[in-house]
Amino acid sequence: MDSIDLQILDALQHEARITNVDLAKRVGLSPTPCLERVRRLERDGFIQGYRAELDAGRLGAGLLVFLEVSIDRTSPEAFAEFAAKIKAQREVIECHMVAGGFDYLLKVRVRDMEAYRDFLGRTLVDVPHIRETRTYMVMEQVKTGGAIPLAL
Repeated sequence: MDSIDLQILDALQHEARITNVDLAKRVGLSPTPCLERVRRLERDGFIQGYRAELDAGRLGAGLLVFLEVSIDRTSPEAFAEFAAKIKAQREVIECHMVAGGFDYLLKVRVRDMEAYRDFLGRTLVDVPHIRETRTYMVMEQVKTGGAIPLAL
């Protein structure tokens, strides 16, 4: 991994639809070596995929919620069962096991408060080992889609 690789990664995480020709110009390479580097970065797992950024509100998922979850017992089996059930919940767009005063932090997208209540009711019933939850409704998104800071 050299500085050109880092420049390629930085450019792609900010503008994934950039053409190879424009990317090559930006990083000071000709198109063929630039494309070879991108393919190597993909193959080596540095680039894990490309995504479109969608407008959640226009798509009926305007309410963003963070949900703290505490598990009733901290065993590998309980964590595995919880994780398996959470992965099946389409409203959960991110789930992170954390250290601190609770076990998991979930990022949830739903239509509105009624849809969140429905989701929470299903989650508490269907997902094993939940002892306690705390909900935080997002009032304003100040910064989203953060890029990984790279030492360029």
